[in-house]
Amino acid sequence: MKRAWLFLAALPLVAQNVKVQIRTGAGVEVAALPLEQYVAAVLAGESSVFQSDEALKAMAVAARTYALRMRGRHAKDGFDLCDTTHCQRIELENIAPRLRAAAGETDGELLWYRGRLAFTPYTRNCGGRTEDAAALWPDLAAPYLKSRDDPYCARSAWQWSGDPRRILRALGESGLRAPEGLDAVAIARRTASGRAAILDLEGAGGSARISADSFRFAVGRRLGWNTLPSDRYRVGEANGRIVFEGEGSGHGVGLCQDGAERMGLDGRNYREILAFYYPGTVAGVTARGISWRQLRGESIAMFTTEPDSDRRVLAAAERMEQRISERTQWPAPRQIELRVYPDLDTFRNATGEPGWVAAYTTGDTIHLQPVRVLRAKGTLERTVEHEMAHVFIESQAGPARLPLWFEEGLASYLEGGAGGGAARIPGEADLRETSDPARARRAYAQAQAEVGWLARRYGEAAVFDWVKRGLPAEVASASASHAAPKSK
Repeated sequence: MKRAWLFLAALPLVAQNVKVQIRTGAGVEVAALPLEQYVAAVLAGESSVFQSDEALKAMAVAARTYALRMRGRHAKDGFDLCDTTHCQRIELENIAPRLRAAAGETDGELLWYRGRLAFTPYTRNCGGRTEDAAALWPDLAAPYLKSRDDPYCARSAWQWSGDPRRILRALGESGLRAPEGLDAVAIARRTASGRAAILDLEGAGGSARISADSFRFAVGRRLGWNTLPSDRYRVGEANGRIVFEGEGSGHGVGLCQDGAERMGLDGRNYREILAFYYPGTVAGVTARGISWRQLRGESIAMFTTEPDSDRRVLAAAERMEQRISERTQWPAPRQIELRVYPDLDTFRNATGEPGWVAAYTTGDTIHLQPVRVLRAKGTLERTVEHEMAHVFIESQAGPARLPLWFEEGLASYLEGGAGGGAARIPGEADLRETSDPARARRAYAQAQAEVGWLARRYGEAAVFDWVKRGLPAEVASASASHAAPKSK
């Protein structure tokens, strides 16, 4: 998955209290809530039915980031955020221990994009495809919120049949233009995700064009919010009524709560959930100020804070790129980014990886620990070549999802041959291990040896070709039989 460049800028520390307007039995009041109490209250209001703890933690990070990004939305009214879905729904009286734990386990963690707090909306059910943020907020710069298929969403289907006269009354009460009589509703334009954007209302008294968003909100206010749960629908007429058939619930932008729940129940951790729904963002407590300097080679752009000492790494990376291309007969990716972090804390904050992980690659971007650290350990060139192999693999990958053991094993094989481990297919949980380095290294060595064994049996060229075509049935079957237990 390709991620955008990360530019970290100096930002003030976030305050620990949020002023929230709260509706109680006694009326409306404004309270200054500790940030983590507010996050737990959002979990109670927005996602208390979640079964997956990892999905809850993903929601906690998204809700915390949203609150601080949107803080001051109601500043003219004397508070930061309201307690309804206009901002985020909160239920202070229903904070269960597991909700407080989800907030506590991600305490202070936020999502960043190019050094700024990311915009992190979420939706109940995206209907199988998320919406492009630009469809709702055209002036918002959020390239990480593009429309994409969501294989995890349960595609909640719904149907509603409306009386044309009641629909017209609802539109009139919201001050929207409509014909005197309503015979038909047609979708004049859809968004990139297939949701209705513009509607044509046809009737005996003429016609009118209206935004689908305004139509849905007007109908919802008058006839109930469950009538048109989303704008992802088809519309027709039957027996004198307007019939809507659709999928999803909510605007569809950002994290799909049903999809996140499925990911969590399938064993994905909260960082993986966030990375899927907010691609290109990075999780961390703070965004630190870094003065990046760019060094550009023929096909690699390197960002570093120490250009004089790191310059030789760029030349070495381009040699490795050429060597992998010649060996695999794959074309080199058009543009590779190599980002060298100045210290371990910054690397960990940007990638979410533990300090013993030397590098982290997303799409065509390699995130690297400080060169001096890797050079002192004697692992600099091996690390760069391994991550370069990952860039090539991702650039060539076909539509079939490759198992993690094959991707990691092939990258290690391209960097260091068959290795000296015992050839076997390791469990995915072992490869994703972040607290036990010995366990993770053993799994990587096993995957490397397994790919080496496959290259001897089928030929190296055939193994390289599997990246595009997918694993052959007998290898895929063996991989399935060694499937990892669901990670915690």
